Amino acid sequence: MLHMRVISPATHTAAAVEYLTDAPGVVDLVVLPGVATRPQGDVLLFDVAREVANDVLGRLKEMRLHEVGSISADSAGLILSEVADRAEAEAPGDPDDAVVWEELSQRVADDSRMTWAYFAFFAIATQIAAIAVVVDSPIVLVGAMVLGPEFGPISAMCFGLLRRDGALIGRAARSVAAGFLVGIAVTFVCALVSLVIGWIGPTTLDSHAEVEFIVNPDRWSFIVALLAGAAGVLSITAAKSTALIGVFISVTTVPAAGYAALALALGRWGDLGSSVAQVAINVLGMTISGTATLYSQRLLWSRLRGPYPGQLRKTLQHTTLTRG
Repeated sequence: MLHMRVISPATHTAAAVEYLTDAPGVVDLVVLPGVATRPQGDVLLFDVAREVANDVLGRLKEMRLHEVGSISADSAGLILSEVADRAEAEAPGDPDDAVVWEELSQRVADDSRMTWAYFAFFAIATQIAAIAVVVDSPIVLVGAMVLGPEFGPISAMCFGLLRRDGALIGRAARSVAAGFLVGIAVTFVCALVSLVIGWIGPTTLDSHAEVEFIVNPDRWSFIVALLAGAAGVLSITAAKSTALIGVFISVTTVPAAGYAALALALGRWGDLGSSVAQVAINVLGMTISGTATLYSQRLLWSRLRGPYPGQLRKTLQHTTLTRG
């Protein structure tokens, strides 16, 4: 269930309450007239099943409540209510499968922004990856994979392709490209310093059997990227953060960026080309499968939705209205 708060001007409250009172999946409706001060208006509090949240949000936006007031939502967490249980059980589909598109839109928009923190994480992750290559340590390499922030803007690209939002696609693509460029540039400078002081040398990349897969992109690299992209999108839409960690570990984007920086500093042009190809294959694979997964979820959910059980309207009569 989602817990929602709507601030509504007095002129819009009656229509909103009328809709919410009879809306399938909406329970625990509370109306607090005149308590909001900025913006001024009434406060509506209610819980809604995730499966029908898109319909409710869409209707409230048609009333322009997001323009003349505000709409917010978060996970309701613990709810001990038979009414809420029945509302959720009778809603079509399963809560874990329901994608609240407005929620996803806001998340990917945030993930597509270029911030100092984003670049810092990218630079640190790429340097750790380069160190992992130097010391030939898969364990250190895994740390770099988990730390890499690249999937955020990649998921934003997927959502932009789904919505055919050119501005979002462009912003996310720039974030991905800029992140890799900054990570490689910072690591390249550090590699040059290490070369000057003798910590690495021309033969550093000759013995790295444990991490050699980074510079050997092949069909399996693309297949893993496809699977990781699908899993990553599912983990975001289903709010399964543990699954997202597995996505980070599966793909070799950040390790390849670290390898590319080392190869550039040491003049290993063949390895540089292979590393860049590995990055491109992984980003392309995740973007393709992530977008396909979002398309599939939208198509599947549109088919799952059907007439809402009429009995629920009787259940909703239990809804509480509090008027000042």
